[in-house]
Amino acid sequence: MIAKRLFLLVTVLFVLFPQQARAEYRFIVRVGDGLPSIQRICTGLGCTVKEELDGTLAQLFLVSVPDSVDPNIFLLLLQSQIGVSDVELDIPINILPIPGSYAEVPSGLSDSRPYNYFGKTVWNGYANQPASAVIGLNVARASFNVLGSGIVGVIDTGIDPNHPALQSVVVIGYDFTRNTRGIPSESSDLTQPVSPTVTGVPPARVNESTAAVLDQNSALVLGQNQYAAFGHGTMVSGVIHLVAPNALIMPLKAFRADGTGSLSDIIRAVYYGTQNGAKILNMSFSTPNYSKELARALNNAAANGVISVGSAGNDGKQISVYPAALDEVMGVASTDYMDQRSSFSNYGSVVWVAAPGEEIIATYPFGTYAASSGTSFSAPFVSGVAALLLDIKSDCSQKQAASAISNARQLGPELGYGRLDVYKAVQALINSR
Repeated sequence: MIAKRLFLLVTVLFVLFPQQARAEYRFIVRVGDGLPSIQRICTGLGCTVKEELDGTLAQLFLVSVPDSVDPNIFLLLLQSQIGVSDVELDIPINILPIPGSYAEVPSGLSDSRPYNYFGKTVWNGYANQPASAVIGLNVARASFNVLGSGIVGVIDTGIDPNHPALQSVVVIGYDFTRNTRGIPSESSDLTQPVSPTVTGVPPARVNESTAAVLDQNSALVLGQNQYAAFGHGTMVSGVIHLVAPNALIMPLKAFRADGTGSLSDIIRAVYYGTQNGAKILNMSFSTPNYSKELARALNNAAANGVISVGSAGNDGKQISVYPAALDEVMGVASTDYMDQRSSFSNYGSVVWVAAPGEEIIATYPFGTYAASSGTSFSAPFVSGVAALLLDIKSDCSQKQAASAISNARQLGPELGYGRLDVYKAVQALINSR
């Protein structure tokens, strides 16, 4: 099953860090009287209102001060203002590579034979990879005729909107790194042209997380630090599409190609997806830091019928990370093809279920394919199954989806309800009606 090639595949996940050099400090501020209130406060304190974070609710704002200001003192000043109910520091984001590597890539990444996948021509190695068999995807399809429905908001690095496997299912999203509505292409972050030749090219290491089918020149360009996370969003979207080919993908770009972003953009993406038709939110990132406003945003999403899924993290520890550990999110751990916990995967109370997360083959920018590992690629299997549940019950809630998906193959207490079982999940929702 595995071709013996010396290509490095290191598991990665978006991780939030509390400190990063910047020219300003930014604060997430909740006020009772909306924009007039926060403008009055900033006029008095000398801060700048950057943007609204909660869309039509108009009570949550991002404000900034120069980095010459002590952020701890200013946070206390903000909290003391009449009309301010909550304040927290906006947190920068970086990618953290996780120790551990794979010296081999899956043989399927070289299997470019054309395969008709529900009306689209894709690579056979992608459509028929082992992960699909492990979770019983084809058995569930044959038994229940489920192909997915609804819109999945993918909070990530963007997407390749022209990928042959994805182009017909991508809908308008938002680029929070540029404040522009549309379909945020991953290639918009490229500062130099990449025109890969992929026909007959073996997989090559692109960056620390990914082996992709690209020519060596393109791989060298994308291997630079400024592109450390390039392709992540397209890969996550590809896993969702693998499970639920009729579901629509709404790319919500909160991360740049170098893997940087901010907590405020994640919060904006949650509210935007909720208010613009997303029925599922996939969040393949994590932070060790609890955010009250992120929790509030996801509670609001659940109250509006949105199902949320998050990665359990790649620290290999029994720890809580967010948003996976929040009550209204299904946290997803990673397993191998023998139903053993991946050595890099977090475990314990953060986990609702587990799903395959090693050497997953997915779509990649430039219309090609790549393989990678990490709980980043376990979570979209669960998001895809949530889209299948919408075929059965179009108004399936977070609670109902979580209950159905909990009907998994038990693997022991460290992996929640066990490894994802598509047949059991769909059957459970049908039986509950």
